Amino acid sequence: MSTHCVVICNGSRARFFTLEQAAHPAESGPNLLERSDLVNPEAMASGKDTWTETKSGRHAAPGAGGAHGYDDHRDQHEDEFMRRFASEVSAEAVRLAQSSKAKCLVLAASSRMLGFLRNTLDLPATARIEVKEIAKDLIKFSPQDIHENLSDAGLLPARKRALA
Repeated sequence: MSTHCVVICNGSRARFFTLEQAAHPAESGPNLLERSDLVNPEAMASGKDTWTETKSGRHAAPGAGGAHGYDDHRDQHEDEFMRRFASEVSAEAVRLAQSSKAKCLVLAASSRMLGFLRNTLDLPATARIEVKEIAKDLIKFSPQDIHENLSDAGLLPARKRALA
């Protein structure tokens, strides 16, 4: 049983952790253990794989005519890709929090992604899981660095040093 679940997310990847107590009282702990991760294939695709034109907003007229601008609503499509990914991340976060019987779910994400996660997170009313958030992209950090950043922000208990 874990007291905390941690989700680290940006638009292209999400990592899921639980905070586990040390196996022996003499060891340092608690420790973040990575349980799973998700990748957003739509964010990983290059512009050429997703869009016919890699540049948005300008198109040359045929012949000697000038260029004209247009709006291909690319931002709306990218937002939809992010919403879908946030929905997957939220579902996995709820599943992990419930299966580990966590009392607290910590979301650390880029500010834009954090907004999408807030809108898609659907915790059952009976779950009694406290949600804490921080707008910080920690996706490339090691578990120890993530723990340090989140404990400095007051979102996780600090690690105790091992007894010598």
